[in-house]
Amino acid sequence: MRLILLGPPGSGKGTQAQRLVQRHGIVQLSTGDMLRAAVAAQTPIGLKAKDIMAAGGLVPDEVVVGIIADRIEQPDAANGFILDGFPRTVPQAEALDALLKQMQMKLDAVIELRVNEGVLLERVERRAAEMQARGEAVRADDTPEVLTKRLASYRDQTEPLIHYYSDHRMLATVDGMMSIEQVTEEIGRILAAVGKSGGSRAAKRASPAKRSAKSAGKAPAKSAKSAVKKATKKAAKKGTKAAAPAKKAAKTAEKAGKKAAKTAPKKASKASGRASKPAGRASKAAGRGAKAAAKAAKGTRKTSAKSAKKPTKR
Repeated sequence: MRLILLGPPGSGKGTQAQRLVQRHGIVQLSTGDMLRAAVAAQTPIGLKAKDIMAAGGLVPDEVVVGIIADRIEQPDAANGFILDGFPRTVPQAEALDALLKQMQMKLDAVIELRVNEGVLLERVERRAAEMQARGEAVRADDTPEVLTKRLASYRDQTEPLIHYYSDHRMLATVDGMMSIEQVTEEIGRILAAVGKSGGSRAAKRASPAKRSAKSAGKAPAKSAKSAVKKATKKAAKKGTKAAAPAKKAAKTAEKAGKKAAKTAPKKASKASGRASKPAGRASKAAGRGAKAAAKAAKGTRKTSAKSAKKPTKR
């Protein structure tokens, strides 16, 4: 688990960091602590930082990043770490990204504790007043004036990090004005969700190989199925082609039969008509013969009657 906690002074970062250390077995890395430890250990980068600080200068980002690189390689940071006080600026965040990429690591989450600055100032004023009332000395860095300056510095330098990590889709915001227990619970929910999404991303990365293996197993069966389907289609096509002539002949015969059935009555009628014509002509001739015979018989009767009327000469 590798985390960054962001928030202005008084937002409760230190309290929540300690709870995360105990719960997850990770280490809290404070820039100031790391610098002092590197100087005390007299590491090459620690000695470089010592010379800069001794001269009253600000330790450059590359030196701080170098100290962080040395620190996160130590055995107690194997389970993860919480960065507290770093990065403070966008260039430092970019340098940290480059370092983690080089070390083949990545941040799991950046959690912002968002608070109401006016309420923070009221708390400091009330705390200072209570300490004075009890006769206790007030710390020089725990006054409303100092807090006002530190809040202004936070807004100017560190607030752009909110946008940076938000653009990288790594930022989760928690209401720091809730109780300590509620803030702890909310951070726990965020980290649980990060763990689940991390698992799903790993599963997603593994899924192409899984899909390949699955598709490789299916390939022979799929090929066989395709071959059978293709052969069946081909055979059906051949069968259709082979049946085509017979089908055509049957169709032609059927057409001829229909045509014959349709034309037969007409042909029979014509034949009958042709056969009836001679009979008609014969009937007409017979009629004419009968008429001639009747006419001849009539003429004969008339002649006989005339002959009977005339006297016979002696």
